[in-house]
Amino acid sequence: MLDKVVIANRGEIALRILRACKELGIKTVAVHSTADRDLKHVLLADETICIGKPAATESYLDIPRIIAAAEITDAVAIHPGYGFLAENADFADQVEQSGFVFIGPRGDTIRLMGDKVSAIEAMRKAGVPCVPGSDGPVSDDKERNMQIAKRIGYPVIIKAAGGGGGRGMRVVRNEAELINSISLTQQEAKQFFGNSMVYMEKFLENPRHIEVQVLADGQGNAVHLGERDCSMQRRHQKVVEEAPAPGITAEVRKFIGERCTRACIEIGYRGAGTFEFLYENGEFYFIEMNTRIQVEHPVTEMVTGVDLIKEQLKIAAGQPLSFTQDDVVIRGHAIECRINAEDPETFIPSPGKITRFHPAGGLGIRWDSHIYADYTVPPHYDSMIGKLITYGENRDVAIARARNALNELVIDGIKTNTPLHKRILADENFKNGGTNIHYLEKKLGL
Repeated sequence: MLDKVVIANRGEIALRILRACKELGIKTVAVHSTADRDLKHVLLADETICIGKPAATESYLDIPRIIAAAEITDAVAIHPGYGFLAENADFADQVEQSGFVFIGPRGDTIRLMGDKVSAIEAMRKAGVPCVPGSDGPVSDDKERNMQIAKRIGYPVIIKAAGGGGGRGMRVVRNEAELINSISLTQQEAKQFFGNSMVYMEKFLENPRHIEVQVLADGQGNAVHLGERDCSMQRRHQKVVEEAPAPGITAEVRKFIGERCTRACIEIGYRGAGTFEFLYENGEFYFIEMNTRIQVEHPVTEMVTGVDLIKEQLKIAAGQPLSFTQDDVVIRGHAIECRINAEDPETFIPSPGKITRFHPAGGLGIRWDSHIYADYTVPPHYDSMIGKLITYGENRDVAIARARNALNELVIDGIKTNTPLHKRILADENFKNGGTNIHYLEKKLGL
């Protein structure tokens, strides 16, 4: 097993990694900015190192400082969590070149999946269903581009190859707009991502966002842990997630899961990862692969009983997977509400001091968070302050527990999006299951 791990992240994911390390008897080093010296995982870690100022560029994104922290504490591995450097291939390479274990896939795998064009190519080879598209970058040949769009069928979407977070995308509904839209998206891609390469895909009008959780040991073994539905989102930011996805049968799960695990073996994947799909009219269409642990991993843990972070740590220590696909059984239903420090209507961040705090509790309730009474939410980072996860023997029970838990949760002193979650969970269409990715934005009039 790994002897000592640097937790190169903050907030609730850092605390989550700390808990898994403690269970496995691994010593921990918490690196933190000056704004985070009072974080729960910093107070509980075996060693702590302040690595800079509150701005992420001067602390959590500063690769030399994180590696230096691992060197001076004699750590053997670095866990990047999610966000910050989790999907930075150069960081993964530098960690490994410095003689440490990067808890995640190899740099070349992150690079392959980080570029949407090469990712789609790799998935096609592995037999994973993909969205009909340009099968590579769009060229400057206007005639050819018009032919491709015609073959795909309008509406099409132009996407930046190096994009993410909802930037560098443009929907085109007719031929007259195509050439101008390609040029504008290329300019945006260059500006935001330093890479002007764009590609073209069929734009699905009514899709759900369904993703498949995988674990692979990089030694030829891979399993999937079923799927999550993450369709309740706004501006590409997920709000409520659940597992399993409503309406997905065991046969469909097996079909898509087997293709994902085969792809993991073919690309030599190592660690936890997620295949993201758009799902429409019973068909899956691959969008991208997240080469890290995800915010919504707890809902998968609740329905499978597998501790994903512990499995990550074991894989990083060189252990083969300790279980097979036949051992994975999905039981019950889980729902996760992302609790953000923000105005529930305008979504403007609301940092500040928490004056009163009471977490929800009871059977089937899980609260993953780093906050406490008198904790000050800093303005420098993502506004997520916690995740309320509920579990029940079926979806109705999980929803009922989530509604009760939201009423029980008290966070005073700052604004949170709890009222928004109450609205979603009371919504008839959500209760019926299977709403699409545009549903929440339309409901909120965005």
